[in-house]
Amino acid sequence: MDMSGLVNDGMDKGSMMESEDRIEKTVDIYISAEAVRDMKHKKDIEDFDTQTSKTQTPQHTGSDSVKIRSSRAALVCLVLLCVLLLTAVIVLCVYIHTKSTNYTEEREQLLTNITNITKERDGLIFKNKNLMNKRDQLRNELLIRDGWIYYQSSFYYMPNETNNWNKSRGDCTGRGADLVIINNKEEQDFVKNMSGAAVVWIGLTDSDVENTWKWVDGSNMTSKFWASGEPGGGRTENCVMTAAMLILTNYPILVGWLDEACNKPHQWICEKSMSQLIMP
Repeated sequence: MDMSGLVNDGMDKGSMMESEDRIEKTVDIYISAEAVRDMKHKKDIEDFDTQTSKTQTPQHTGSDSVKIRSSRAALVCLVLLCVLLLTAVIVLCVYIHTKSTNYTEEREQLLTNITNITKERDGLIFKNKNLMNKRDQLRNELLIRDGWIYYQSSFYYMPNETNNWNKSRGDCTGRGADLVIINNKEEQDFVKNMSGAAVVWIGLTDSDVENTWKWVDGSNMTSKFWASGEPGGGRTENCVMTAAMLILTNYPILVGWLDEACNKPHQWICEKSMSQLIMP
């Protein structure tokens, strides 16, 4: 065996081993360096995240605190507003109830007052009616004592004397009456029975307009109770008398109304209605 070859082989092997060791060490160093760099980068990232977390966390915490406080304040304001509204509603309800109660009491009081006044009014009307009845009764009694006769809501009076138509009417007005106005057959029969055989003036005339017969109160003649052939005196006979029985020479018996000269003397009948008695 060649020794130099062995030496060379040994040297080559040694060199190769040394070379491999160096390569491995270099790789290890590189890996270590890479690992160190990675660790440093990772540490830097963690430090950055930590720092960021440290810097950002207080901001988030402060914002949340502000939001919480704002929410609480809004809730408190809402509660206070609800309380105020509820209080206002209660006060308003109490006020309305009080006013309604007062109005109801006032209305009932007014109704009571009205009822009392109505009763007093009715009482006064009743008393007044009684007084008027008593007054009318006294007047009627006085009229009857004075010779007045009551018939169908009127009083009639026949003086026992004669006069012309105008003076006869003046006597009636002086007594608070007027010459009799005959409105129907019943009243005509009453006047005929009252006058008996006498001829009496009644309150009918055409002195203003010929053949336009009017009563002393201005009303037109409606019922007519003319005797046969009457009226027949023309312009010379403008006043009316009534006769139950009139016997004249060469004339038949006449019953009813006759026109006559107003200046002739006859008896007369006055009439006073109840409305005239009511007037003071």
